Amino acid sequence: MSDEVLIDKRDGLGLITLNRPRAINALDHAMVLAVLAALRRWAGDDEVRAVVVTGAGERGLCAGGDIVAIHDDAKTGAAGVDSPSARFWRDEYILNAAIGRFPKPYVAVMDGIVMGGGVGLSGHGSHRIVTERSEVGMPETGIGFVPDVGGAYLLSRAPGEIGTHVALATARMSAGDALAAGFADYYVPSDRLDALLESLRTADPEVAIAKFAENAPPSELVAQRDWIDACYGADTVEEIVARLRAHPSAEADAAAEQVLSKSPVALKVTLRALRDARAAGSLEDVLNADYRASVAALSSHDLVEGIRAQVVDKDRDPRWRPATLAEVPAELVDSYFAGLGDHELNLVAPVER
Repeated sequence: MSDEVLIDKRDGLGLITLNRPRAINALDHAMVLAVLAALRRWAGDDEVRAVVVTGAGERGLCAGGDIVAIHDDAKTGAAGVDSPSARFWRDEYILNAAIGRFPKPYVAVMDGIVMGGGVGLSGHGSHRIVTERSEVGMPETGIGFVPDVGGAYLLSRAPGEIGTHVALATARMSAGDALAAGFADYYVPSDRLDALLESLRTADPEVAIAKFAENAPPSELVAQRDWIDACYGADTVEEIVARLRAHPSAEADAAAEQVLSKSPVALKVTLRALRDARAAGSLEDVLNADYRASVAALSSHDLVEGIRAQVVDKDRDPRWRPATLAEVPAELVDSYFAGLGDHELNLVAPVER
């Protein structure tokens, strides 16, 4: 078992600790497999009444997937369903679905940074805790990628168009925002987490969390829903940008600039994915679509360029191709939604009884 994720069982709890603090606990394939194996064991283990997920270090639960490894795959031409990155995504999305359907309480402590894959590891759980240090988001369009790990399922179900704003502008949600948007359930101050974790050893999660949960600070995104809903309700990214620019609020103008700095291809694919997710019947349906989009992105210019600019060279100056929204052909967007034949993920939601 990888020492980058610590798996333990005691006092009725299945304990999962992501243990890559220098990388803000970014997920690699071995970590995903270790967590998935533990959940599969514990689902039928009468000695485990709840699972608790935390991250080592002070910076966050999880900054996402190991995108440097994905960059190396894409840059060297290792694309397609047999690539290491596609195999990683397949198992990661299977894990996300397992979390969403886990039959016991799944307590995710979303302290600090929780981005991308970190949302997949926490946002589908039954008991999601944020703190005053929480920063939650889906930053994928900034690296030429598309929100995955079932993030579109959550984003599309946020009130109004908050989820569209978070996805297209890569806005980071505070604790209050995450609670309002449906990404979290409870607010617990960080200095009370140790006591909460101790209480979980002897009390059911609802009882333990109730002892330490408080009212969260108000959501700034909810306070700005007038312009968010008015602007992001458009059918195209171009119209969204036009509405943002025309709106008198400074926040809307700033959002327009944020959106325009992202990959034009990723923006268009993301908006379509969000609208599709809004009509999807289950998390599994969205994860199946995520897998198609992720495999397609692995062959794209913008994923390599986005990771290069943000993480590898860190010049923060990606050169997107195509460079503008108007230049993105419809068939390129369509390619992210094309079926994979025998290689589909094929997750199926269990029949509710």
